[in-house]
Amino acid sequence: MKLIGNNGTGERQAAGSSADTETGARPTEQATGGLPAQRGTATGAVDVTGYGPESLVHLTADQAAAGAARDLAPAVDDGDDSFETALAAREQAALEARHRGSADAGDPNAASQLGALLLRRGDLRDAEPYLRSAAAAGLRAAANNLGVLLHQQGHRAEAAQWWRQAAVAGSAPAAHALGLQLRDQGEEEAAEYWLHFAAEQGHPLGAYALGDLMEHRRDVRAERWFKAAADSGHREAAYRLARMREAAGDKDTAETWYRTAAARSHARAALRLGVLLEARGDLDEAARWYRQSAQNGEARAACALGFLLRDTGDLSAAAEWWQEAAEAGDGTAANALGALHAGRGESTVAERWYRAALDAGDHNGAFNLGLLCAGAGREAQAEQWYRRAAYAGHREACNALAIVLLQRGDESGAEPWFSKAAEAGSVDGAFNLGVLHAGRGETRQAQEWYARAAAEGHGEAALQLAVAQEQRGNLAGALERYRQAADGGSAEGGFRLASLLDRRGDADAEAEHWYAIAADAGHRRAQVRMGVRAAERGALQIAESWYRRAAEGGSRSAAFNLGLLLARQDSEAEAMLWYTRAADAGHGRAALRLALLALRRGEARQAENWCKRAAEYGPAEVAERAGRLLGALNAELSA
Repeated sequence: MKLIGNNGTGERQAAGSSADTETGARPTEQATGGLPAQRGTATGAVDVTGYGPESLVHLTADQAAAGAARDLAPAVDDGDDSFETALAAREQAALEARHRGSADAGDPNAASQLGALLLRRGDLRDAEPYLRSAAAAGLRAAANNLGVLLHQQGHRAEAAQWWRQAAVAGSAPAAHALGLQLRDQGEEEAAEYWLHFAAEQGHPLGAYALGDLMEHRRDVRAERWFKAAADSGHREAAYRLARMREAAGDKDTAETWYRTAAARSHARAALRLGVLLEARGDLDEAARWYRQSAQNGEARAACALGFLLRDTGDLSAAAEWWQEAAEAGDGTAANALGALHAGRGESTVAERWYRAALDAGDHNGAFNLGLLCAGAGREAQAEQWYRRAAYAGHREACNALAIVLLQRGDESGAEPWFSKAAEAGSVDGAFNLGVLHAGRGETRQAQEWYARAAAEGHGEAALQLAVAQEQRGNLAGALERYRQAADGGSAEGGFRLASLLDRRGDADAEAEHWYAIAADAGHRRAQVRMGVRAAERGALQIAESWYRRAAEGGSRSAAFNLGLLLARQDSEAEAMLWYTRAADAGHGRAALRLALLALRRGEARQAENWCKRAAEYGPAEVAERAGRLLGALNAELSA
């Protein structure tokens, strides 16, 4: 068993999360807290020999003060972790003290580093003057980080000015941040320029944002930039690239990128990878990726894993995953749980889950509530639920509502709902609309709707078309439609196809094939035909089996044939039982056989009664023989 919305996972960066990373740190996909500064010279040249942003420890002001205090106190051994934390805190406090001393003495590089450190731990007020002095001295990293600080304070216009200054000086993170802000202001052309600038310098977030902007415009170049970002470790870009390749029909490449993103714990990539693997039959691996996706919070993956487990027979585990997904708001999982409990006869629990599905916005819940109420004989409630789902556009609910209305004689009310169901793609709705027109004698309209349903594989619709073709003498057309009906699961279609082939006389093996399929589906006339064919071959046990199945299903011809077969095997008493059952169902030959047997036993009055019934049932040949026998009996009885 059915996604609209933003493809993002919250990983797309806001302008205030940009960072200048030119000091050697590898940019990550998602910012965490404050942002690193670039160390530069007074002329703006990059100094890559100092502290990289990955060397800076994130500390609060209290932690830094505590670290400084510990420098004056004896060390206490609380274990390796406490020692390492204390050591890092002391180093951080010492680093901050050195930067502050140098910055206060007028060193712009130190001011830039100190401002970045303070910005990282959220001390915006203390960071701002240091970043301003370093930015004014021409350090582009400071200008970028000042833009970040101002953006966080809500000063978007001034933030853009500093980002522009840093970007003009060559800062890719500043260009990325500026591009995002311009995009959000609707200035897409300018946004594209700066995002392109960032992407060309190898900035993954810039490449991703540029790809996103281009995909929005349906620009084929989007794929190039998603790939550039994905190659640099951006998992959302890898996912978006995979979606694009899958939409283009390139499932092999799509799978590669889904794997790349999923390996980086991208929940929706793991889900899509599971779907691809399940489709090609790699169920064990699909289950592993569904499980990873579900554990990362993707409810649809938990739901899909439930269906996978159900199909392998593990209903208990399936129910657990469905419940997890349903409790996370997945309507499909809630419906699956409802169906599971409904199948066990637990209607109260089923109703609760169907209602949960409806609350999650899945109108299948309303339709299933209608089915549940109808099964319990609560017809008025069933109609209300069908109506609710139908007004929400649920095509099968439209069809179900139309049937309810038609059954109570409201044909004019039913027709629009049948039409709505059919136009929405319901094959049952199209077939029923054909039945409605046929009942009015509107043959052309009926045939049109039957043809639409048959084109979607509706076996009974194809059967109606086949019968019409046969009645017009178009046996070739009838054969084609009967085949379509049989392939669509119509037992009557299979039987009629076999009968037509049988009459043609040149496809005996194929005829028996379709008789057998129809017979296995419970078609009584096909079962009788299989019995007759087996008896003709001398396979009496097989013949008896088919006759019994058909006779027990109510076929009077099968009951009579079973009686004949048993009589030949000297099981006269049981044969009489089947003759009687056939005669009571109106079988003339069975009644005539019972009359002859009664006469043989000397039971003239009983023979007379069976003769009268045989004459009444027919056919003509039987009625004539019964009449002659009855005349002889009357002469004998009156003598």
